[in-house]
Amino acid sequence: MTAPEQRIVPHLWYDSEAREAAQFYASIFPDSDITYVTTLPGTPSGDCDVVSFRLRGQPFMAISAGPHFTFNPSVSFMVNYDPLHFDPSPSREENARASLDAAWAQLSEGGTALMPIGEYPFSARYGWIQDRYGLSWQLILTDPGGEPRPPILPSLLFTGENCGRAEEAIDHYLSVFRDARQGQLFRYGADQPPDTEGTVMFADFMLENTWFAAMDSAHGHGFAFNEAVSFIVNCDDQDGIDRYWNALSAVPEAEQCGWIKDRFGVSWQIVPAEMERMMRDGTPAQIERLTRAFLPMKKLDVAALRAAYEGG
Repeated sequence: MTAPEQRIVPHLWYDSEAREAAQFYASIFPDSDITYVTTLPGTPSGDCDVVSFRLRGQPFMAISAGPHFTFNPSVSFMVNYDPLHFDPSPSREENARASLDAAWAQLSEGGTALMPIGEYPFSARYGWIQDRYGLSWQLILTDPGGEPRPPILPSLLFTGENCGRAEEAIDHYLSVFRDARQGQLFRYGADQPPDTEGTVMFADFMLENTWFAAMDSAHGHGFAFNEAVSFIVNCDDQDGIDRYWNALSAVPEAEQCGWIKDRFGVSWQIVPAEMERMMRDGTPAQIERLTRAFLPMKKLDVAALRAAYEGG
């Protein structure tokens, strides 16, 4: 069965390792591949590799654009191993657990465990790992009796000044995106300090066929959202770009090349959907003209980008 089109795509910022990291991840997870690599010439960071890839069917984009942003666990990627959907054989739970453990072992090479692999009250097998590139992953054996979730979904951790705002953020995103719905929601109890009773222990929600998770945490983590992980929103036309830009952008000084930052500090890229095709299929000359056109822009102008790409 063909998966629904995903208009929201996670984007990862590396210093110089985007291609290497994508190949590493694709070697770990099944149903994964590099879909294309292109180079943006003459950016402020020099010539930048852009890598499009899939992990367990989930599309990602990555860029090598210099040491400007560093990954931290405020955004991680939850990898679901659901025995019921992973393998139809009688030993499906054992196979799911073995696959989870194999992925954990590979991601651990040169990485750091944030929560050791083991049994937790919410899962018979779970671990949180920061890999050799600094990107964070939560590997979890999920409940086969629950509603299915995609194999990989981004997870947002609301800490510091953002702690206690996870539910506000979810409500905001649900109001902005047209195809959206709330999933699960579990709250902290009175006996779970330092977290405040009623704040979000775990929630998930769907925006435009992409599932996200969110959590509050009152522990002293010392990190916050930044541009190392952003979310591309592919829009059909200029009206779509205008709508999402106006609804999400909350930090004017962060507006550049289609990038915005919302009121929670999460970064988004509001782009025309056809830009994917241009980047994938364009000649070096077309990509160079496209790059020269979008670099000075804040909000992207679809007509101007199309004209530049076509040589107008």
